[in-house]
Amino acid sequence: MALYPSLQGRRILITGGGRGFGREMALAFARQGALLLLTAARNGDELGQTVADANAIAPGCCIGELADVALEADCTRIASVARSRLGGIDILFNNAARSPAEAMTRFDRAAPTPFWEADAAGYERLIVTNIVGPFLMAQRLAPAMVQQGFGRIINMLTSGPTMTVSGRGPYGASKAALEASTAIWARDLAGSGVTVNGLLPGGASDTALIPGDNIGQRAVPGFRAGKNSGGGSEGTLAGLLPADIIVPPALWLAADESAAWTGRRFVAKDWDDALGWESAAAQSVTEMVDVPRIL
Repeated sequence: MALYPSLQGRRILITGGGRGFGREMALAFARQGALLLLTAARNGDELGQTVADANAIAPGCCIGELADVALEADCTRIASVARSRLGGIDILFNNAARSPAEAMTRFDRAAPTPFWEADAAGYERLIVTNIVGPFLMAQRLAPAMVQQGFGRIINMLTSGPTMTVSGRGPYGASKAALEASTAIWARDLAGSGVTVNGLLPGGASDTALIPGDNIGQRAVPGFRAGKNSGGGSEGTLAGLLPADIIVPPALWLAADESAAWTGRRFVAKDWDDALGWESAAAQSVTEMVDVPRIL
């Protein structure tokens, strides 16, 4: 795994940091010497375990807070905690998201739930968490980033095919909106020293977002990012990607080396860490268009 000296002491907020991609990133950033604030909306035990594991790597590097990014008051509180405990935030990973399973009555490829059978309350909850949540968190942190002349906002996106797949209800629509927001925020922040980029795994991944047993043991055996499939094949892999696939591009996006890249979209499964970051970034980047090309 690449080492980035600029991550030493960097202050990082990861929403949804207790499990899945959030946990993988938290442990990786702890190894890089970063300071971490993790949030989770529901499972305090998972959050506490990830915080403990990060602090076992680098004592005192990580704190955790239960908070729901869908609630404006919680986002305001987290920004306040960041200022009081860390002195602010340099990098925001908008990782927290709700699964389509929370809105759809069946999570079954063979018999997907049509949108008219969706749970309306679950549908609304997902939309607010996946779209409004990232906005609220970025709104509260971006002004200080602009003032200090440095910042990174990384929004967790999804593959193009996922945006329109039958039976997934509001999930794809929410991620399409977040992709558009990524492009807009990057333009709003142009020239400020704050970059905004999107990061996606490149396919369904072995996290709790995908219902089922044996989470963490369901990935395609021996999958190697950047080697098993070429660019342009996002969302088409048969089977699940390993959750730690997100780590190499996440480290780079938070580091100084990514300063020239903003308003872009990076596919983790196409990132080959062995190539060095220049070639890995070029291999994994896809264009962020004015209107996300989802149809």
